[in-house]
Amino acid sequence: MALNKGKHIVKEIDSVLCTVVESGISKKRMKFLKELLEFNHFEVKVAEEPVLEEQASTFILGLTDLVFNPVIAVYEKSLKRPDGENISPAFWNQQAEVDKLPYFDYREKNPDAKNEDDFQINPWAYRTI
Repeated sequence: MALNKGKHIVKEIDSVLCTVVESGISKKRMKFLKELLEFNHFEVKVAEEPVLEEQASTFILGLTDLVFNPVIAVYEKSLKRPDGENISPAFWNQQAEVDKLPYFDYREKNPDAKNEDDFQINPWAYRTI
């Protein structure tokens, strides 16, 4: 299940009911997610999906924890990376992480900013009387 889909799917993998984390994924993606979820102490089940002759093999990855939802787990930051940091949506999707302040472009306007006060362009602009 990608992070932009919140539907909870339960399927039987190896005769065990599992929550489907992602389906139709490549072997590389499957290995990445399997190692990540096993590091977070989940029991992972993997099965190869039936495919046509001309297609590459795809996999379905599930967890035996039936209440697990990857969207909720990633956004509430309950999963950890092997280096101890929280898993971000970019890390989960194997994209490059951008180190910026959320929702703001203050650093781009003031690249020499050293502390938090330097990010405010006009400190009196938000003051109410």
